[in-house]
Amino acid sequence: MTENRNLILAIVLSAAVLFGWQYFVAAPQMDAQKAAPGQVTKSEKAPGVEAPGVGVPGGAPPAPHAIGPAASTTLSRAQALAKGGPRVMIDTPAVDGSLSLTGARFDDLRLKHYRETVDPKSPEIVLLSPDATAHPYYTVFGWVAAPGASVKVPGATTLWTLAGGNTLTPASPVTLSWDNGQGLVFTRQISVDDKYMFTVRDTVANTGTSKVVLYPYAYVARDGAPEEAAHSTWILHEGFVGVADGSLKDSSYSDFKDDKPPQTFSSTGGWVGITDKYWMAAVIPPQDRAFDGAYRGTASSHGRAYQADYRLPAETIAPGKTVSLSQHLFAGAKVVTTLNHYEDTLHIQRFDLAVDWGWFWFFTKPIFWLLDLFYRYIGNFGIAILLLTVTIKLAFFPLANASFKSMSKMKKLQPEIERLKERFGDDRARQQQEMMELYKREKVNPVSGCLPMLIQMPVFFSLYKVLYVTIEMRHAPFFGWIQDLSAPDPTSILNLFGLFPYHIPAFIPVFLSIGVWPILMGFTQFLSTKMNPTPADPVQAKMFTFMPVIFTFMMAGFPAGLVIYWTWNNLLTAAQQYVVMRRQGVDVHLVENLKLRQLFRRLTGKPDAAPDA
Repeated sequence: MTENRNLILAIVLSAAVLFGWQYFVAAPQMDAQKAAPGQVTKSEKAPGVEAPGVGVPGGAPPAPHAIGPAASTTLSRAQALAKGGPRVMIDTPAVDGSLSLTGARFDDLRLKHYRETVDPKSPEIVLLSPDATAHPYYTVFGWVAAPGASVKVPGATTLWTLAGGNTLTPASPVTLSWDNGQGLVFTRQISVDDKYMFTVRDTVANTGTSKVVLYPYAYVARDGAPEEAAHSTWILHEGFVGVADGSLKDSSYSDFKDDKPPQTFSSTGGWVGITDKYWMAAVIPPQDRAFDGAYRGTASSHGRAYQADYRLPAETIAPGKTVSLSQHLFAGAKVVTTLNHYEDTLHIQRFDLAVDWGWFWFFTKPIFWLLDLFYRYIGNFGIAILLLTVTIKLAFFPLANASFKSMSKMKKLQPEIERLKERFGDDRARQQQEMMELYKREKVNPVSGCLPMLIQMPVFFSLYKVLYVTIEMRHAPFFGWIQDLSAPDPTSILNLFGLFPYHIPAFIPVFLSIGVWPILMGFTQFLSTKMNPTPADPVQAKMFTFMPVIFTFMMAGFPAGLVIYWTWNNLLTAAQQYVVMRRQGVDVHLVENLKLRQLFRRLTGKPDAAPDA
């Protein structure tokens, strides 16, 4: 009796977890996905006035803080770019946009390969945006003078001079320069590769008669948190992200409510940035240099502004001498192979942690690796999911076989169990005792049927994580109506799967708008469940009967790729179970189990007959 109670409790808890996940996690996330990707909540405040940030040990100055007063008006993106002064165009195979010569600021960047929707004609994803727009988001590299020094350094209003061509491409770097009029000449060469990595090489020449002490810094700043970040839960991290001394440093936007102090840290090597679900802007110091980093959020007139920054140690420039420094900016899509490439070639500490692999990364990363491997050969992530399912089934084949053999013994014991139920029907305690003795005598585990499901649960959760957080799955098509494996099945039973041409209202809960694939998943789970031995406990038997129905409603809002995985897994499990049971001498009558044979005979007028062998 205790084992049955534990089993029922486990099933109830599993259902509660999945239902809670659907209601509190998946549904809000799907709502968030309806918002235009790459956009942030509207705020009329535009940062741009630099002011001191928090101090660091030893009295050294921090990186300037880019949070300032609200702009009087909010401009459209085109208006802001037109009024922002001269610009250097950016054009690479992966990105396009411009950088402002005023402040030498990276504040205009779009991603060529990614669109807001599955429609290839929809607008490009906007990553960085200039001041005075509703969503300022930009990156700055610079220098700050020693405390008390009167040295002029380039700032937010500094107009740099462009030397040479005015378009930055992988084949043509650009060079900017500025003379402070006090004997310091600042030169900045900016180059970019064919993906998302910018290299910023700063040189400062001292033509004066006194030595100068300067501190290099860099920061990423954004005004307002993304719309989808408000719906984020433990399944996905959005906000500050970076690595210090090989360890992940991530903080959410919510960590900086109510004027909480900045989070500071020090490291040799690493990086800091701000990440969205699929995109990231991160500044990367020289990996052999120590730095002081900080994440901060500051109240503005119309919301909160956020900044991730670092400051490097002082550079002392003697008269007649020059110092040079190379830093990097990553601004683009978090493609796993691209991140790994930068980690290997530029020796960036744990750059792979830009992707939120989660606590169970030891499951999540191998699953993604297998999916990506299959995709490279097949060219379709949907088929890759099917191949992944087969691979997992093969890996757990011996364990599942042992479980199905035990279930076959249970199936053979069904007549004896029914006799015990009739004999001790009024004495439940004696009935359970006799059944336990029967199981012990026949060496049968009554909970063996749960083993296949328990085996696949870690894979299920890890695959959900992969589908939700990796950009490779975004807008990845399968076949037919599934054009985005990371989104729910777009069909709906409420309009007979498109037969009636009306749109399902947004207020309809996602779990009521069941698509074709969730229904197929529910049917295959029902088929697999009916092959199992009937539980002795009537309550337990009803639980197993209704579980496929419950799962059908819960899976309606999950990514289509996950539902396809579960459906295919159910079919493979049923096939394996059928073969094992037949080899164990168990008559497996699927039609009989589904109670369709009697219906067929009634419809055709044939009398009921003994089941076929």
